[in-house]
Amino acid sequence: MKTKSHAMKLEARLPKFRLSSSRRDSGVALITTLLILSVMSLIGLAMVMTVTPDMLINGYYQNYRSSFYAADSGLNIARQALLSQIEAQIPATFSTPPIPTSASSTAVSNVLSSYGSSYTSLNAGQAANSWGESFKVSSATLSPTACTVTATNNPNPPAPPPAPSCSTDSQATAYQYIYSYSLTTLGKAQGSEQETVSENGSIILNVSGSGASTTVSFASFGAFIDNYPPCLGALVPGTMTGSMFTNGAWQFGTGGSYIFTDPVGQQNADADYWFGSNCVQSPTSSYKKGRQLINPTFQAGLQLNQPKVQLPQNAFSQEWAALDGKGQGESDPSPTNADKNSFLKNISGAAYPTGGASSGVYLNYNGSNQVQGGGFYIEGNAQISLAPSGSSAEVYTITQGSTTTTITVDPSANSGAGATTLVSGSTTLNLTGVPQNLSGGSPTPATMLYVNGNVTGLTGPGQGQAAIQNNAAIDITAAQNVTITGDVIYSSEPVTTTQNQIPGTPADTLIPANENNNEVLGIFTPAGNITLQSPYSNHNLEVDGSLAAVSSSCPSNSCGFTVNGYINTFNNIGGQIQSNIFGANMTTENTYFDRRFTTRSGFAPPWFPSTTITGTGPSSTSYTASVQRVQWVNTTALQ
Repeated sequence: MKTKSHAMKLEARLPKFRLSSSRRDSGVALITTLLILSVMSLIGLAMVMTVTPDMLINGYYQNYRSSFYAADSGLNIARQALLSQIEAQIPATFSTPPIPTSASSTAVSNVLSSYGSSYTSLNAGQAANSWGESFKVSSATLSPTACTVTATNNPNPPAPPPAPSCSTDSQATAYQYIYSYSLTTLGKAQGSEQETVSENGSIILNVSGSGASTTVSFASFGAFIDNYPPCLGALVPGTMTGSMFTNGAWQFGTGGSYIFTDPVGQQNADADYWFGSNCVQSPTSSYKKGRQLINPTFQAGLQLNQPKVQLPQNAFSQEWAALDGKGQGESDPSPTNADKNSFLKNISGAAYPTGGASSGVYLNYNGSNQVQGGGFYIEGNAQISLAPSGSSAEVYTITQGSTTTTITVDPSANSGAGATTLVSGSTTLNLTGVPQNLSGGSPTPATMLYVNGNVTGLTGPGQGQAAIQNNAAIDITAAQNVTITGDVIYSSEPVTTTQNQIPGTPADTLIPANENNNEVLGIFTPAGNITLQSPYSNHNLEVDGSLAAVSSSCPSNSCGFTVNGYINTFNNIGGQIQSNIFGANMTTENTYFDRRFTTRSGFAPPWFPSTTITGTGPSSTSYTASVQRVQWVNTTALQ
């Protein structure tokens, strides 16, 4: 009973305990839940506020970069379009010049027409939801800044004119064109964001083909050397005028400056540069080794790897010219004794012996004492002196041993019919007419002195005195050596020999009052040397005319220029052509090219050796193109 009563009391208490606890905890869970929900809301709001600017920034940046890349891609497309438009105007058959002067304006017009009026999509053919990009060309310019003849079959091409066009050189085989361009493009993607990008630079085109073959006189060279083997020795420094060419390699040293006023060409692919005894071969127009720089000035360009210039075979044309005035097309390659016998007579009227002769002066004249041929055939060695007489006559004094023959040629005598007089001892021969050059379309007065031997001395009246009459056209050819023993000077110099001789002009400028004179001298040997020898106390020497010691059969120790004794200053108004190059005891050498040989069509010493500059005629055009970008600017970023 006691136990049950205690249990009942305990049970009676329990309901009271539970009822009391439930009342005190009512609403706590709801409040907790609301607090947690509020905190989570605040966290979510903070996250949204944090992420939204990043998303906006990223979107803007993506649009900006896409617009920028669209503008930059547009630049590449527009640049290539400019180049393609120029290339499209290069003719398939090479012409001179190959690119028309209107090519640049045509290219710009086509590019602006294609890309300048509206935006061009860069997403053509892509998915509909791809990020769209497009561009537009807002401005484009293309201007020719230089055009240079880089290769020609003509040894004397015209100097490149100022921009923007090239002169026509019918024998040019390659050109280089440089165009300056500028482009500005707008790019856009989504939205209204636009980017502007600009660039400028140069488009360079090297266009080559072939020109026509042509025959030119060797007088058209200011200097020509056949055999100039690589690393033989450096040229003497100085200013050199007239077109220069070698079938070898031009070579330059560190001892002074080189200035070339006219085109310089060579067959070899490399020029040579001498640093002391060390020879460096290079295809460049200058070379630096260590601190030493050899930098020749090529005012009209250095042309490497050019076709070989062919040499004259012999002097048969010159020998024939003395006989018949033609010097070409005869039945015999070389005049035989029988040919000479049928054409030539001496001052006494005796024909050239059929068995040959060892000395004597012969010419072609008929029974009416009318001059028939082109000049005088001198058998054996001879000394020759030249001098003008009066206003129109040229006097030739020919000495062989103890025999002296004086010949006076006056084209103006006999009312323009001309007169030739020979005097030897007590014998005088008066002839009507003068020697004629019959190789062209119409006869012209000209005189060939062919020496079948050596010219042991060639001179004028004295130092600084005129030896060649105005309008006298003379060719002196020797089968062997020619030794020049005194000044041989024109009566009227065709070009200046000092700077500002004509105010504001360089040396070697044509003198207007004299450039139309026809006085001209050629000196030629196909087998011997031309030796210079000064008899004057100052050791100077001047020889006017084109001097050639050249042929395809010259031995290595011949057909060049040598000095007997010592030359202080040697002046040549004309040009120097040689098969081989030798050292010479000479301090100064000045060559003033006779520019009449290139400015006057066909003007040269009569019957002077010539060469054919060979091309293949019109051919397909080839070209290489390159672009040099000078400046690239994101102009939007600068605004």
